[in-house]
Amino acid sequence: MSARQVAFEVTADQAESLEAVLEAAGAEAITWAEAPGSAAVLEPPPGETRLWDWLRVEALFPADSDVDAVRAALAEALGGDPSGWRTAEIADQAWERAWLEHFQPQCFGGRLWVVPGGLEPPVPEAVNIRLDPGLAFGTGTHPSTALCLEALAADPPLDETVIDYGCGSGLLAIATLRLGARRVVAVDNDPQALTATRDNARRNGVEDRLEVLGPAAALPVADRVLANILAGILQSLAPRLIDALAVGGRLTLAGLLETQADAVRAAYEPACRFEPVIRVDEWARLDGRRRAV
Repeated sequence: MSARQVAFEVTADQAESLEAVLEAAGAEAITWAEAPGSAAVLEPPPGETRLWDWLRVEALFPADSDVDAVRAALAEALGGDPSGWRTAEIADQAWERAWLEHFQPQCFGGRLWVVPGGLEPPVPEAVNIRLDPGLAFGTGTHPSTALCLEALAADPPLDETVIDYGCGSGLLAIATLRLGARRVVAVDNDPQALTATRDNARRNGVEDRLEVLGPAAALPVADRVLANILAGILQSLAPRLIDALAVGGRLTLAGLLETQADAVRAAYEPACRFEPVIRVDEWARLDGRRRAV
């Protein structure tokens, strides 16, 4: 069976109220992307997730849906007709597996593999993580995530308590546990990320050693802190992450560009001492240790 797609453009502030409207109208899937000509808001403060001032909304409905009624409901919610309204008929496909075309098993550090659900591990005896990212970011394909996985594979967190701040799909948290950590606390401000993290931890049999928290929760003192976010947020989080890191504990920071490494490092010094920056393309990883007081 085919489906009907509707697409339109709204401001980021308007978008927050529209998901419920679309779901009430029968939407089966909703995606948000940058609208053409939108100004980027690349580093929102903690607690916010919007990335652009204008968003393009695409919603998928059953083929027999009344899209005129959907448009009317949106117009009522917006106080006017939605901008850039378009509709299209979409041929049927296995939507839940379509992303596999772009996500194949990947190896990190020679011993750690990330394998999408539905595929067999290329090396069954390796440390294999079965992953479906769901609606959250994190499959290992982005260079910043790969940098973190390489760090974990090279220096396994044996019997450690670890914080994964900005956990996304839970990939780093799960890799940490599969590589020998005693306990992991995964933190994110996106409820979809927390759901994906729990689901993926259950799929990999590590949910009993994982604690999932929102950003306002108190953090334990950890042997290692991982944070794969954005440079500006890493800087603002420095006091919180330093306080959560035990003396001698290891710090891994990623999600930053090479040109941002000095500013991020400065936010954590002199509390932490750092190794030379690790780079892949234009992306960078900072590895540090908490100094004694």
